[in-house]
Amino acid sequence: MSPHPGWVASLLLAVVLLPLLSVAWLALESLNNPTAWWALWTAPQTVSAVALTLWTGLASTTLAWWISGWLLAQGFIRHRLAGMTRVLPAMLATPHAALAIGLLFLVAPSGWVLRAISPWLTGFEFPPPWPTTQDPWGLGLIAALVLKEVPFLLWTAATQLHRDDVRRRWQAEFSLAETLGYAPDRAWWLVVWPQLAPRLWWPLMAVLAYGLTVVDMALVIGPASPPTLAVLAWQWLQDADLAANAQGAAAGGLLALLVLVTGLGWRTLMRASWRPLDGRRGRVPTRHTDDRTARPGGVWAWRAILLIYGAIVLALAVGSVSGVWPFPAMLPEVWTLQAWITVWSSASTVTDTLLLAIGSTLLSLLWAVAWLELVPRRWDSALRPLLYLPLVLPGVLWVVGLYGLVLWLRWEGQWAGMLLAHTSLVLPYVLLALSPAYLGFDPRYRHLAESLGRSRWDFLWRIKWPLLRHALAASVAVGFAVSVAQFLPTLYVGAGRWNTVTTEAVTLAAGAQRSLTGAYAWLQFVLPVLGFALAAWVGRPRRFTVPST
Repeated sequence: MSPHPGWVASLLLAVVLLPLLSVAWLALESLNNPTAWWALWTAPQTVSAVALTLWTGLASTTLAWWISGWLLAQGFIRHRLAGMTRVLPAMLATPHAALAIGLLFLVAPSGWVLRAISPWLTGFEFPPPWPTTQDPWGLGLIAALVLKEVPFLLWTAATQLHRDDVRRRWQAEFSLAETLGYAPDRAWWLVVWPQLAPRLWWPLMAVLAYGLTVVDMALVIGPASPPTLAVLAWQWLQDADLAANAQGAAAGGLLALLVLVTGLGWRTLMRASWRPLDGRRGRVPTRHTDDRTARPGGVWAWRAILLIYGAIVLALAVGSVSGVWPFPAMLPEVWTLQAWITVWSSASTVTDTLLLAIGSTLLSLLWAVAWLELVPRRWDSALRPLLYLPLVLPGVLWVVGLYGLVLWLRWEGQWAGMLLAHTSLVLPYVLLALSPAYLGFDPRYRHLAESLGRSRWDFLWRIKWPLLRHALAASVAVGFAVSVAQFLPTLYVGAGRWNTVTTEAVTLAAGAQRSLTGAYAWLQFVLPVLGFALAAWVGRPRRFTVPST
């Protein structure tokens, strides 16, 4: 007997949408201050901060979108998508702040890149005063965002391409386009990509919103004078002056407006540019050659990205055990475990990080499975924009609403408030990761089980969930990584009473403690990697042995 969809949907909506809408309402209510808006408008840094925000956010999103589409084309044409997706979990597990800190260790004036070339090319004996990090043009921030968002877009696209029904249909259409005389890469851009791109709309919006509103990466490697608008809002919200706080909330509202306008503009361009099965419409990459194979450049680009990720991880590891390290020596003169001893002495930080990540992820998974299983499909489609609010609202504005809610609930600095803050941001990612596989599950399995007299619970427990365990485990790993990477919610809702590896890493990155910063950033990387490794083990294909006769 199936549950009534009306009251089930209402209950699930009440559990999630009441807190979400309360946070959104409190955040928007904080914007009702004309004085704060006027102060924001007249602030000397506002115009420059807005310009930097638009430049870094749009440039990084455009590059990540284009590189992802290009790499997907090469993987699809050359049948190498499986190999590419095999390494994506480790890249997805790398938190934004840890990647920014590792990139900082590489490209800083005293970083490994200059250390490697100085003895032969530059002859520098001291680090040069070059703005290779926190440069005024935001190039370091753009590079860090692109490196982080390309794997995310590839992974969300792979969840679509790995669906049997979608893959078979698109492969057949792609082969048909080839038989009509289209080169493989042109067939991809004309046939497959216009159908795949709309399915990536919400992941793309998450990337765009994050690029426009990022704080932790911008604090580590972004421009400093002036900073981006999100960092400026964060600085005002940190001020003890209530007028400055209101100005920071207004800056968060301006960020929300920028996300809305740029998102609508991007949507309009997508609809106007990409038209499937019609080579006369839209501007698509084309080849004027008779070569019938895919360009090999995608392979080298993918290897370059992997090499950069490997160098970042290695830089974090070496930095965490480095002592005296004069320039331009490639390796430290003194190796020490003092930073790790300090980390071990504050084991409660790691424990709090793990408990928050596990608790928020499990709650999000339970809700997402119940939602996808019990709520009618039309309800799900209509309410998705509300469920994805935390993905598209600026982080600084979201924490203003979160802080107002936990103050009203008297959960400031409490475990319940921290769990609410993390779950509100983890749930959309878990739902986004789980939806393609769950909604694409073949309904004939259920009809067959019902014809054999199996109950719905029997079908779920013995058939559906075991077949979907890879998707379930992957969504748990994504949620765990998202929780570990949270900076602003932990900082504000925790009220200074809770520390996680992310808050410690970002705070230390502003100082000169390379080894301690590297230790916390390395730990911030390792924890999600272990989560993805465990998910891969849980979701591995089952093997059955046939007994010999």
